[in-house]
Amino acid sequence: MAVCLRAKVDESDLVQQTMLKAYVALNRAPLDNPNALAAWLREILANELADTFKRFNTGKRDINLERSIAADLDRSSSGMEAWLAGDISTPSCIVEKRESIKRLSDAVVLLPDDMREVVVLKHLQGYSLLEVVEATGRTPASVAGLLRRGLAKLRELLEAK
Repeated sequence: MAVCLRAKVDESDLVQQTMLKAYVALNRAPLDNPNALAAWLREILANELADTFKRFNTGKRDINLERSIAADLDRSSSGMEAWLAGDISTPSCIVEKRESIKRLSDAVVLLPDDMREVVVLKHLQGYSLLEVVEATGRTPASVAGLLRRGLAKLRELLEAK
């Protein structure tokens, strides 16, 4: 599990490091185009985030998740502004959440079909127990048993990872 960097790194330090690196490389900055300048700064910030994450999670990081952080930053400048404003979780917490979701989805796929169906309907799609009964054509006792065993199996699969 990824370590949340919020306790180890202050967001203002990341911004300060980004601005320092931008200042050092100012001769390469696209100063004539505001959009290109914003993209250039986002790239520096993404690299700084990746370097910080590597420094605290050596041997534990997933290259694909690092790419998604950079992709998230590139999608819009509002994403960077929100991160800098602190309105959302830190990048490391986002990565941790994505890794947890990936582990959970991998475990759900391993469930037997009948268990997977009721667990997905109830806990991922938000169906009530009665709606799951109607959707599957099973008895309430059958659905309840499948849910109980399915959740127990999910816990077992997640603890094994």
